[in-house]
Amino acid sequence: METNRIKEEKGDPLLKIASLIVRSRTLVFLLFAAAAVFCLLSINKVRVNNDLTNYLPPQSETRRGLSIMNEEFAAFATMEVMISNVTYERAEEVSDQISDLSHVTGVEFDNTPSHYVHASAHYSVRFDGPAGDPEIKAQMDHVRGIVEPYDHYISSTIIDNYSDQLQGEMSIVILLAVIVIFAVLLLTSRSYFEVVIFAIVFVFAALLNMGTNYLLGEISVITNTIAVIMQLALAIDYAIIFAHRYQDAAEIETDTKKALTVSLSKSIAEIASSSLTTISGLVALTLMQFRLGYDLGIVLSKGILCSMLTVFLLMPGLIQLFPRALRKTQHRKLLPNITAFGRFLVKSRVALVIPFLLLLPFAIYWSSNVNYSFSDDSVDELIYSETREAAHKINDTFAPNSLVVVLVPSGNYDAEEAILRDYADIPEIKSATGLANIEIDDSHVLTSRVGPREFSEILDIDLEKAKLLFTAYGLEKKEYGTITAPDEYKAPLVDLFLYVFEKIDQGAVQLSAEQQETLLSLRGSLETGVAQLRGEHYNRFILTAAVPATGDESVSLIELLREKAQAHYEEGEVLVVGDVTSSRDLENSYKSDSKLISFLTIGFVFLILLFTFKTPIGAAVLVFVIQGSIWLNFSFPYLTGTRCSFVTNMIVSAIQMGATIDYAIVLNSRYQGLKALHPKREAMALAVNEAFPTIVTSGAIMSVAGFLIAFRISDVYVGHIGLAVGRGALISVILVMTVLPQLLLLFDKWIEKTTFRIHMNTGGDEP
Repeated sequence: METNRIKEEKGDPLLKIASLIVRSRTLVFLLFAAAAVFCLLSINKVRVNNDLTNYLPPQSETRRGLSIMNEEFAAFATMEVMISNVTYERAEEVSDQISDLSHVTGVEFDNTPSHYVHASAHYSVRFDGPAGDPEIKAQMDHVRGIVEPYDHYISSTIIDNYSDQLQGEMSIVILLAVIVIFAVLLLTSRSYFEVVIFAIVFVFAALLNMGTNYLLGEISVITNTIAVIMQLALAIDYAIIFAHRYQDAAEIETDTKKALTVSLSKSIAEIASSSLTTISGLVALTLMQFRLGYDLGIVLSKGILCSMLTVFLLMPGLIQLFPRALRKTQHRKLLPNITAFGRFLVKSRVALVIPFLLLLPFAIYWSSNVNYSFSDDSVDELIYSETREAAHKINDTFAPNSLVVVLVPSGNYDAEEAILRDYADIPEIKSATGLANIEIDDSHVLTSRVGPREFSEILDIDLEKAKLLFTAYGLEKKEYGTITAPDEYKAPLVDLFLYVFEKIDQGAVQLSAEQQETLLSLRGSLETGVAQLRGEHYNRFILTAAVPATGDESVSLIELLREKAQAHYEEGEVLVVGDVTSSRDLENSYKSDSKLISFLTIGFVFLILLFTFKTPIGAAVLVFVIQGSIWLNFSFPYLTGTRCSFVTNMIVSAIQMGATIDYAIVLNSRYQGLKALHPKREAMALAVNEAFPTIVTSGAIMSVAGFLIAFRISDVYVGHIGLAVGRGALISVILVMTVLPQLLLLFDKWIEKTTFRIHMNTGGDEP
């Protein structure tokens, strides 16, 4: 027996690998235990990014501008508040109450359509700290308390608990999915205890994938939310394939290790081949300019690999632990025999192909003309969200407002003052704030250059003390005009104030109580303004524009803002960032990425099928059916008038092609194998029946996972991705089980004529 085993291993490398894995059960368990501990400790250290604009191409204006702002400027919390059924006078009182709160630096409210209309008031509240600061959160709670007596709606920048909220929702989704998926697995399993082993294998696979995300540094909130359940939907087949291979071998070979070795050697090739099509679609995602595709593609590809390794390495050891449980819980097939349905398909010839081909041109047109959204606010919700309802209520009630930021090179305050004057003359600009238009008194703004005498008058200090301050300031800045011509030397007020604050903190400057009180009242707002408006290399203007986030009017305004600022700087030095520019950049990214991803996914999958089945016609038929399911899938948003995010199309089309092509492969493989034993029409009828359990299991799991995500997760991006995945899997199952059999029979002669043979010498004996 041992001699035979060695001979077999020498002749079959997969058998040799399988034997080594089976014999190394204890070592494998130890390695997985160590990996599990590492991953458990790493999961909470994975950083999650909530902002999709961070995944824009690095060369895009929005991405460049956001990078500069993240590095050079403070991000303070804001809050949009709406109250209804209130008089203007009462609304003003509420505005004053909010303004009096500590850490509130301003409340934007006036008697204009943007802030008061139809007995409803809209307040834009600004704070002096980030949304994650506990004190800021407390003040936001106070704002909620003030408006609590009214019919109110609140939208704020508190998003630090957003990932936790999504993970909480996802936990419920996973629980529901597990219940439904286990029910599906029980129907398609051969042994009830299989499902227990599947659960153990998947928990380890998911744990490995989540823990190793730490090595990536940061992942998107979308990836973090859907990765686990998508990994389950995409890779549960691997455990099913191996379990059924083992039980087939166990019926012939009573020795568990021998049965495992044989079944694992066969499963390695089959599972690896099946995973290639899925990974090819995910690899295509990584080539997107919009780097969310890279993020999702890498994590899901890693999830596929983790699932394969867990099935190949851990599952054989688990089966060795519980062979009796698997045998004792075996049961008869619970799914019906559908050979009769297969014969109906054969007899009806092309009855289902014709309506499919007639519908396809419409599907191509509909899917190509979906009105995708490139901004958060315009994506249609699938389930209720309190935060988004508040944002919609505010946007629908009041005149549109968009935040726009203009970044200019620092150091030219005269140019900034001129630009802000130009912006003030633009009708669509409601407010424009920069250092160069923040007033200190009737005659000075923060960037005004003043001499010692003016400075002494502003601070109400002795002229000699002002001159001493100027001299010390000039020496520290290495500007020696304070010594050679002290009365003529001038410096920007903002720099002088910050210098005085620094020296007061150091105890180098002594002022009277009245002078200190004057400075103290100025210091908080000045330092907040500087933190938001002045950076090391760039200064910025914060503008409020009465335009929507998308549309020609908005684009025209952005170009006008850039033109007026660019007149004072070198070409390319001015950056304009906001909802308008991010929507434009996202749309530009989509136009190039969508075609690229579609082409690459189809190309990768076609090549894999070509080498799998060795026929270009056969590969083309399989790809055509799944691509048809994708066109049909994305016809639904057009027909229902639903605005979904552009990321849905790019991500789901790649996942659907890469994952559901497996259904077509299963059917075609069964058909090609049965053709050697039966006439081709009978072979197809039998193939439909044999492929049914595998296709239904995989398709049902993916559909259930997708639909649960769609209608249980409040994030609109995640929800629409889930809906498209679930719907796409269902459509693919239907087409593969109905249209594909008829197409394969229709093209059978051409498939046979174009089939080529590859002769390879593996060095072993011929079977």
